[in-house]
Amino acid sequence: MEINLIILAVLVCSALWTVMARSLLRSGIALAFTSAVLSIIIFRLNSPLAAVFELSVCAGLISVLFVSTISLTTPLTHKEVLKHMKARLSRFWYLPLILAAAAILLSRIKIDLNLNLPAAETENDARYCLWHLRQVDLMGQIIILLAGAFAVVILFREARKNGR
Repeated sequence: MEINLIILAVLVCSALWTVMARSLLRSGIALAFTSAVLSIIIFRLNSPLAAVFELSVCAGLISVLFVSTISLTTPLTHKEVLKHMKARLSRFWYLPLILAAAAILLSRIKIDLNLNLPAAETENDARYCLWHLRQVDLMGQIIILLAGAFAVVILFREARKNGR
């Protein structure tokens, strides 16, 4: 049980590193690390197929696309970076407080989710496993995909607002 809490703490810290990194390249690398830690969690939940998808697609392919896209952009000047960081800190100063409150609240509440899902049967194909045995994994993948889509929409909206 302690190892699960340590892995979850590493996941939260790497996600915060992803969001609060000063450079986009570091943020892309942190996103790959966050995805790798998430795949460890998925694997520990007895979902190796979903863990392999997470590791190969999110930590691998998407990170390569992000790093290559970042390398094609022009970097900000030091003044622009400082202005951007001040604006970000002024908008999101309350997030660590919410995170700490949620961590305290969740540590006090005993929740039994009973996520011991049945292991995939080897004689069935992957479609049966995904749609009938691994519905929780599939929902997690859909949520991750939607979160990425919303992040891209917000990024383009912010870029359009700044005139880039």
